[in-house]
Amino acid sequence: METTTSSSVSDFDTNPNSNSNSSSSPHTSNSTAFGVNLSPLRVFRYPLSTFLEYSGLLRVRHENPETDLLLPDNPTPNSSESTTSSNGEVSIRIIGSGENDRVRSDDGSVMDGGEREEERGSNVEGSTSSGSGNNRDSSYQRYDIQQVARWIEQFLPFSLLLLVVFIRQHLQGFFVIIWITAFMFRSNDILRKQTALKGERKITVLLGYFLVFMLHISGIYWWNRKDDIFYPLLMVPPKAIPPFWHAIFIILVNDTMVRQAAMTLKLVLLMVYKNGKGHNFRRQGQLLTLVEYMLLLYRALLPTPVWYRFFLNKDYGSLFSSLITGLYLTFKLTSIVEKVRSFLTALKALSIKEIHYGSHATPEQVNAAGDLCAICQEKMNTPILLCCKHIFCEDCVSEWFERERTCPLCRALVRPADLRSFGDGSTSLLFQLF
Repeated sequence: METTTSSSVSDFDTNPNSNSNSSSSPHTSNSTAFGVNLSPLRVFRYPLSTFLEYSGLLRVRHENPETDLLLPDNPTPNSSESTTSSNGEVSIRIIGSGENDRVRSDDGSVMDGGEREEERGSNVEGSTSSGSGNNRDSSYQRYDIQQVARWIEQFLPFSLLLLVVFIRQHLQGFFVIIWITAFMFRSNDILRKQTALKGERKITVLLGYFLVFMLHISGIYWWNRKDDIFYPLLMVPPKAIPPFWHAIFIILVNDTMVRQAAMTLKLVLLMVYKNGKGHNFRRQGQLLTLVEYMLLLYRALLPTPVWYRFFLNKDYGSLFSSLITGLYLTFKLTSIVEKVRSFLTALKALSIKEIHYGSHATPEQVNAAGDLCAICQEKMNTPILLCCKHIFCEDCVSEWFERERTCPLCRALVRPADLRSFGDGSTSLLFQLF
């Protein structure tokens, strides 16, 4: 005989802490999010762990980190919790003595109590073996991430203090580097805009920028006249062996100031080719490209005297210092050879007067094409016939091929893949440190 009874349990009996939790939830909702305590003190003390917990990569830990090792990741509920349902009802099943030994299985067969317990144990063991293995691996991974995050949090404050002290010791150097870098970026934008103006450029504006650039270069070198930064400009090593950070400072200042001086030379070219149309525009672009590749070659040689003096330090031993210096000069030679090839290619392109991406169109060809440029939508001015048989103004197509290599209409490859053009007046902004 089988009886089933059901009794209703009050909410206060099944969850005695429900009132206290509900009353305290408005107070904690302001400082918690998704179960993570976002109080300012916790964020300040454990910034990385708080972020990982908030993103869900780590489980929420207690305020005392050492107690996490004593708590399991997946606590198992006790027997009293497993017997209660979520709606507060308790079901009790009473099985008679006759039915205790023999129970009908799901497929209709009758099995003894021992067989039923053995089958239940095997099912439970099979279902939990895979899940426990995955949970164990996940727990190990999260534990490793948590330990790395704690180590970083312990190391981060001291690293920040060292960084602050380092900046304070080299405050003037940081100020100079930030200032000249910002000035160089702004000067590059100005030069590109003036190049794009073509015939609308004003000599007075270009002359004003030229004077500002020259005064800036003179002021920087006068301010750092005691830092022994002039000798590398002449490919002469410094008198004394510079410390590492001082060597970096010398190289950065000279590298930036050399680029600033090249910008002043480009301003002079813009003054000379003020009209900037047709043949003059092509010649202006070729000269700007030649100046840039000459600058790249000189910048590749510029750090060599500084690092030569730095590596050739007899305090490390003659054999060791000579070996390191020889390796550096070998590596430097490979990069210089590449820069020399680029410079010679740019110089060769300047000596070629013919248009390498087309030829001048005849009047019959212009009339057949409609005597209308597809780029400027105006009448043809010095028309150029491309190898794909499309015709454009020389001024328009020369400016187009400063940026592209294909025809503006059919996208056929017209210009060969040669050197990068700097005809727009731009300057390479990457630092040359070694």
